[in-house]
Amino acid sequence: MSFRYLSKDILHGYDKYKYNSIDSSPVSKYITHPFWNFCVQFFPRWLAPNVITLSGFMLLVIQYSLFTYYDPYFYASDTSHPEYPPVPSWLWLVAAGCMFWAHTLDGIDGKQARRTGMSGPLGELFDHGLDSWATLFMPIGMYSVFGRGSFSIPPERCFPIILGVMFTFSISHWEKYNTGVLFLPWGYDISQLAMTLVYLNTWIFGYEIYKFSYAGFTVGDAFEFLMHFSVWGFSIPMSLWNVYVSYRDRTGKMYSLWDNIKPLVPIFIEFALFLMWMRYSSYDIIKKQPRLFTTSCGTVFSHITCRLIVNSMANTDCDIFNWLLIPLAAIVIGVLTIPLGIIELYLLWAYTIFVTAAHIHYGICVVQQLAEHLNIYIFTVGRPEKTE
Repeated sequence: MSFRYLSKDILHGYDKYKYNSIDSSPVSKYITHPFWNFCVQFFPRWLAPNVITLSGFMLLVIQYSLFTYYDPYFYASDTSHPEYPPVPSWLWLVAAGCMFWAHTLDGIDGKQARRTGMSGPLGELFDHGLDSWATLFMPIGMYSVFGRGSFSIPPERCFPIILGVMFTFSISHWEKYNTGVLFLPWGYDISQLAMTLVYLNTWIFGYEIYKFSYAGFTVGDAFEFLMHFSVWGFSIPMSLWNVYVSYRDRTGKMYSLWDNIKPLVPIFIEFALFLMWMRYSSYDIIKKQPRLFTTSCGTVFSHITCRLIVNSMANTDCDIFNWLLIPLAAIVIGVLTIPLGIIELYLLWAYTIFVTAAHIHYGICVVQQLAEHLNIYIFTVGRPEKTE
């Protein structure tokens, strides 16, 4: 785990880094932040902020793992497929608890960092890096509520929703890359609280409450429209506007057009490759393995976005291509030229395991290298003594 991913220029950039964010959401101002300020008082000062961050992320992993076990193909909430038993009622309550406390811990970690004097770029990178992976776990959990059968939408329509959620996250860090300011999206807190309420509602009334239609539109159709509108009609335009204002007022980094869009190129390439795989798969990979397919895509996305976050914080140039896309491109070329059939399943498993291992290795090495450079502990309050 000793590979050094961060160059000297990146490390030097972290020496000069200062956190700059704007959170103008009324929900944050009047609801979540007051609640987090109350909660953080009960955390001991010896508890490291990164422990809180990791704990919140692991709650989402637990939720994802439970849904994977009980609902691997998203049929458990579909009455037209009795061969798949429904998700146990208690799981909806557990999912609500995981969602609520993951969101709460994600908001408390920064406050704990300020209480303990541990605020710094390592904590921000650790937090946002894990958040980039969480963009997969949250929407895919919602899909288990509605299922893929009657009164819902098929996996090939759910997949673009998940891509939109991921893109919203990356666009906020692209925004920071250009403006130097992290504009926290209004929809973040609202979506976290809404998902918690949906899980609670499902626990109380059962998933059957969502099995109806009105004027020809199902609940799944409504959910699909709401998600696409929130991404393309609200979040993305706000980010584009903020970047435009930074150029208009000359308050941003004033990159050229190419340098402006360069951080998004590997994300566009990734999404295009996965969409082509889904569209031209002779095995119908998205229908037969929707969870594994989206997990693979979400992991690659997190890896690419983590590198964007690293460059954004260090004020260094982003890479235009990510090496994890090379085997993906090879698979897609095979799908486009040869009817691979069930071989696609084995390739998907191999690729998912490969990118997950590569991403975890990258994350561990980067955090260790940055902690060593900044002379701080990762999961302990305080600083190590410098040795001559």
